[in-house]
Amino acid sequence: MQIGTDNARISLRNDYSEGAHPRLLQALAVASAETNRGYGMDTHSARAAALIRDRLGRDADVHFLAGGTQTNMVALAAFLRPHEAVIAPASGHIATHEAGAIEASGHKVLTVPTADGKLTPASVQSCVEGHHSEHMVKPRLVYISNTTEWGTVYRAAELQALGAFCRSRDLLLYVDGARLGSALTTPGNNVDLAILSKEADAFYIGGTKNGALLGEALVIVNAALRADFRHVIKQRGAMLAKGMVVGAQFEALFDDGLYFVLATHANVMAARLRDVLQQVGVPLAVDSPSNQLFPVLPDSVVERLQQHVEFEVWERRGDGTTVIRLMTSWATPQSAIDAFSAIFPALFQDGQAVMAASQAQGA
Repeated sequence: MQIGTDNARISLRNDYSEGAHPRLLQALAVASAETNRGYGMDTHSARAAALIRDRLGRDADVHFLAGGTQTNMVALAAFLRPHEAVIAPASGHIATHEAGAIEASGHKVLTVPTADGKLTPASVQSCVEGHHSEHMVKPRLVYISNTTEWGTVYRAAELQALGAFCRSRDLLLYVDGARLGSALTTPGNNVDLAILSKEADAFYIGGTKNGALLGEALVIVNAALRADFRHVIKQRGAMLAKGMVVGAQFEALFDDGLYFVLATHANVMAARLRDVLQQVGVPLAVDSPSNQLFPVLPDSVVERLQQHVEFEVWERRGDGTTVIRLMTSWATPQSAIDAFSAIFPALFQDGQAVMAASQAQGA
């Protein structure tokens, strides 16, 4: 599948600009020609949930929702009492890019600064200790993302340490899996869905950013959190009448491991893109093994690169450099990497020369 572009620019902006993998579109076409039960009670959703449970190797409730923000909001609204709060990395999606959805449901998000987007038992402990009386919100749930917003990935030991800490402090552990496919297929990863399900009370498997037209699969492992969850989905306006739209896609994703094939492709394309950056000496803001890369570029390079490449400006540092985000997807073709490789080295070298001249002039 060839990646779409605007004005012939190379698309490295995100991993959800393309529609859906052809096999998922075919699955939707088949399901659309049938008469299915509504509200997620169809046979496709039931089989998709069973396939996911097989990967976990344990019992769990699986619910299919439309998008990541919706999933986070519905889950945390259901899991928390009114006075309870969420601990999240300062870069966490619920704290930065969900328009206060969690706060709008009545729960404060307590943020913890991190260097790489990952929480540790020590960082969570410091936040818990700072909320010690009934005059404050009570930390109850720890929110992490895998991959993180910085593209970093939790190793099994890190996840196990965090899970053990949460259990020892009566805290829930919830994992935002918008890009879980990328995390589970990075080189050297030693976490799988079975390990994740042993440590997390609940997590979701992201489809929107890994080949699906839309949809996420929320997995609730902790039996104490399962009661009446469908009532909460309905009350929050998140229950799709045509639930088979998501169920059929996840059935196709997990029927023969397509989910992991698509995520692996995104990571392979990112690795090739990383090689292009490293060959000309571009520093990275964080060491990310996933499909998100964060090169640090002279401002003049960023401006010129925008004429050729679609990407996100992530952080303007105010010292003549900017962190941008380059992202590959399940649909990124090798031709996009080749096109980037053909133009980037000269742009970067020219930008370095401009920056050096400017610094010398100001000295």
